Amino acid sequence: MSERRALLILHGKQALNEDVRAAVEARREQGWELAVRVTWEAGDAQRLVEEALAAGYTKIIAGGGDGTLRDIAEALAQHPQKASLVLLPLGTANDFSRAAGISLEPAQALDLLDVEPSDIDLGEVGGQIFLNMATGGFGSQVTANTSEDLKKVLGGAAYLFTGLTRFSELHAAYGELQGPDFHWQGELLALGIGNGRQAGGGHVLCPEARVDDGLLDISILPAPQELVGTLKNLLSEGFGLDSMFVRARLPWVEIKVAEGLSINLDGEPLEGDSLRFVAKPAALQVHLPKDSPLLGQQPSISHQG
Repeated sequence: MSERRALLILHGKQALNEDVRAAVEARREQGWELAVRVTWEAGDAQRLVEEALAAGYTKIIAGGGDGTLRDIAEALAQHPQKASLVLLPLGTANDFSRAAGISLEPAQALDLLDVEPSDIDLGEVGGQIFLNMATGGFGSQVTANTSEDLKKVLGGAAYLFTGLTRFSELHAAYGELQGPDFHWQGELLALGIGNGRQAGGGHVLCPEARVDDGLLDISILPAPQELVGTLKNLLSEGFGLDSMFVRARLPWVEIKVAEGLSINLDGEPLEGDSLRFVAKPAALQVHLPKDSPLLGQQPSISHQG
């Protein structure tokens, strides 16, 4: 069976994307057998992954936004070593792909078909897999409440626009996090539990995260009253916020949250007031650029704060 054979699972909204069509045709002209399947409704990604594996495909391309990538990664993780994943970022935020250094140009993204895959980690919580990040607090509300129409008009800037118009709703929520040699509790404004580095359209919450270290990066933004009062200025001026985070790098973390803290898992709301997040080392093979910022960290456990 030819190794130059892959199946593209494409989000239905991208079915008429001419750049994607041109990129697929270019690959076919280079000798690739490249089939395309389009999602229509919930559950399609899982079904199409199962069908692709049954048909003997060993390379699957995920064409869509962060949610599509997560769905396909979760489906593939149920079949370790059966197929590798190529990311074709076509969403509004494309947070994981941007942090990984993957081109947003379809033709260049598909060049990763020729790059050997890397074993990467995934996160897991309550039986759900996440590729990029779980977020909590104000930022996750912004992601969940940014309208599709606004995304179409403003692109990634839609998240920032939504955030700046929702400062009247800004409030702290109580949370408690515990992991190996780590414990923190108190009022927080934002929380990131990252396999990747950024969420919500470019907000870097876990700047040192790696996908091959067997760890989750934890970032907590505490909520002293003076910070609540000045957060809008800090964000608009673009400095001063990073040093206020409490950070840790852990193989697992348990979180207990009070009412009022919204949790978001790669773009999807997550229910529960007591959750355990676990890193699943080398759970998926993904074609990433050799110089990807997300690769190369040796396993280590450290924390601060």
